[in-house]
Amino acid sequence: MSTPHHDRPAKPRSLAELRAVAQPPEVRSRRNAEHWTASLYLRDLSPYVTWLLLRTSISANGVTGLMILSGWCVAASLLIPGFAGAALALVMCQVQMLIDCCDGEVARWRRTSSPAGAFLDAVGHYSTEALIPLALAIRAAGYPFTPDGDYLWTTLGALLALVLVLNKALNDMVRVARANFGAPKLTYSEAEMAPSGGLLATVRRAAKVVPLHRMFHSVEMTIVIFAAAIVGLFVGDLVAMRWVLVILLVVATLTLFGHFVAIMASKRVRA
Repeated sequence: MSTPHHDRPAKPRSLAELRAVAQPPEVRSRRNAEHWTASLYLRDLSPYVTWLLLRTSISANGVTGLMILSGWCVAASLLIPGFAGAALALVMCQVQMLIDCCDGEVARWRRTSSPAGAFLDAVGHYSTEALIPLALAIRAAGYPFTPDGDYLWTTLGALLALVLVLNKALNDMVRVARANFGAPKLTYSEAEMAPSGGLLATVRRAAKVVPLHRMFHSVEMTIVIFAAAIVGLFVGDLVAMRWVLVILLVVATLTLFGHFVAIMASKRVRA
């Protein structure tokens, strides 16, 4: 057995050893770093998958590539008609999130974390969360549709994808702006995130109680679409998908506006 990293073997000797290295407390306790599904059960499963991955030659970035492909499969699943497509999308999204846990664990064990890995991770989440509304829109348009069909639903889906990407990009814009200004990295503390206005602070507290803004992560979107598919068993899948598309677009637009206002009203973009 080779030992390229001093006292750490190339492959973990036990799951406990793997967890100690790949899931340290400082990783699991990072603010905004762990999705609730990871905390709920995926981090309990991921070491078993990481254990197997570390016995292959696949790199951490290669694992992230698998995460990207699984995310695209989430969107592709929605093109399968009826309840089965929505159910498969729900399952594939959980697979994506499981692999998303594993790529970081592989990188931490092998000490191969890099900006390239973080970049690929962002590509995976951005592309998945843009493709899901596009696939939903194609489904809502009655796929397979004729070339001269009504493109209202696909247009709304493209608009939803744009709004979601812009909303995610706002956080990146903050980091770029601070880096270009020479400001220190955000700690994401309450003092940094909280808006200064009394009304905005009240709205932010309400958003914590009813976190509609979290609806646009791939996990939440597939759960919403799956719920709509259940409703579609009674009212028709086409009707259910069209209604959920419109609702998501309205909520996403309000979320984008609120996110922008919250950033401008907080210390995140202050000198």
